[in-house]
Amino acid sequence: MSTLRTLLATCLMLTSGGAAWAQLPDTEADKPEGEKPAEATEAKPDEAPITVEPCAQALPALRMPLAFMPGEVLEFDLDAMGAQAGKMTLRVQKPQDGQIPVLAQAETNSFFSKVRRVRGSATTWLNPRTLRPKRYVEDATENEMRRKVEVAFTHKDRAIKVDYQIGQRPKGQYNYTYDKDGLDVAGSIYLLRQLPLEENLSVCFDVYGVRRLWRMQGQVLKKEKVTTPLGQFDAWHLVGTAVRLDRPKQKREVHVWLSDDARRLPLAAVGTLDLGAVRATLTSVSRPGEKRQEAGPGKEEMKW
Repeated sequence: MSTLRTLLATCLMLTSGGAAWAQLPDTEADKPEGEKPAEATEAKPDEAPITVEPCAQALPALRMPLAFMPGEVLEFDLDAMGAQAGKMTLRVQKPQDGQIPVLAQAETNSFFSKVRRVRGSATTWLNPRTLRPKRYVEDATENEMRRKVEVAFTHKDRAIKVDYQIGQRPKGQYNYTYDKDGLDVAGSIYLLRQLPLEENLSVCFDVYGVRRLWRMQGQVLKKEKVTTPLGQFDAWHLVGTAVRLDRPKQKREVHVWLSDDARRLPLAAVGTLDLGAVRATLTSVSRPGEKRQEAGPGKEEMKW
């Protein structure tokens, strides 16, 4: 897996609210079926199958009113291994057909694009009352190779249907069944912003990203004072680990900080991966009726 693909996928960790380390692309899954090694899909005869523990309970009831609104735009700097690597933007759009669309866009900067050029977007359509997704779309281009995914959620059956296509290859499909709560990586941060956060609160949910389903186990550690490019905040520190349901040995860890105010801003997320630390840091906030907040020259690094 290339560092660049890892970076861009992981940088959606903020949009996944702790699951975007789950956004890591699977290079074996991207290959045509005939090119996959047998060990990529089959367990060795002497290995006992690994199962993932179900969630002990469903997510708690959401706080209201919503901490976000149509017109909110959040901008982030993306860093990998200590070097700035790109930008990400989250936009809450006007309601469509009774749903709240949220658009996430990410792109490598000119330095990283010399190695591999990546740009991508993900859009989720959320129920305004439950913040569960009805539909989710991924559209990314890597060195002119386009990858498109269309996902449908049927919550009464706990079902997720995934239709995808990579370049000009034949279209494919996956079908999943989630446990108690099924989310997507672009919308889950908005649901986390509505949780009744308190110290030691445990959360568990299944989250879809890059054609795979992951089980996220997380906990609110404590309230901390953090320094960001936008200033100082009191913030809730959440930590979580996601396990890929069809390949449980594959795990991702992430830390997320949400501001302890009415806006519940996603201030930062740090993922610990094989390539080292990958980070997304909030650098600009634009909300209807409020003065725009933006990091200025000589902005401070994230400290906690």
